[in-house]
Amino acid sequence: MENYIIETNNLTKAYKDMVAVNNVNLKIREGLIYGFLGPNGAGKSTTIGMLLGLIKPTKGSVKIFDMDIKKNRMKILRNIGSIIESPSYYGNLSAYDNLKISADILGLDYKNIGEVLGTVNLTKVKNKKVKKFSLGMKQRLGIAQALIGMPKLLLLDEPTNGLDPVGIHEIRELIKSLPKKYGMTVLISSHILSEIELIANDIGIINEGKLLFQGTLDELKNSNPNKNLEEIFFNILEYGGGNNAK
Repeated sequence: MENYIIETNNLTKAYKDMVAVNNVNLKIREGLIYGFLGPNGAGKSTTIGMLLGLIKPTKGSVKIFDMDIKKNRMKILRNIGSIIESPSYYGNLSAYDNLKISADILGLDYKNIGEVLGTVNLTKVKNKKVKKFSLGMKQRLGIAQALIGMPKLLLLDEPTNGLDPVGIHEIRELIKSLPKKYGMTVLISSHILSEIELIANDIGIINEGKLLFQGTLDELKNSNPNKNLEEIFFNILEYGGGNNAK
């Protein structure tokens, strides 16, 4: 029996004039990287907001660590790290001092600061003011902030947005290392198929609020052996998913 760290049941968010997320049933396996893929405006950020309890669902449920987010939100959040939109930091402070503040907010000591700085490859610049960092370095600092409590689950919403190819490569390799290094489960959202293909074990494809496909990367490739992955992806977006989106 699969061990799912996240399960949603008919998760829905409706606004007056639109349905942003429509009966989504996520099943995210523990210890793997789940790529949450879809165009801009597909419903990825809204779904992640509901997973964190930041957005109230219109209907449906969220279970994380086999607990209902409505009843156990604070207990669940203590084991989650996240970057939603852009990471927050104090530009006039060093990377090290920013991580001290993150630790203070979470009620942690500073024992993990050195390790997470090493994990995101910022040890050599730990005393440099963050306002002098490149965008890629700032993004890696944001991931370090999310890792400071050594969470079981990491949620990253479009973490490579705006980065140059070198920065994208750095973030990609960092994310790929986390399950093996820490036993961590990672959900990463993106609108870029090629990035998710290089990172994820499992993939969910969402468009117009509907989960059109959910399964392994191999299952996605094998769903239409006569087409390449990009053709399969756009075919799913255009015509909808099949049984794998249950």
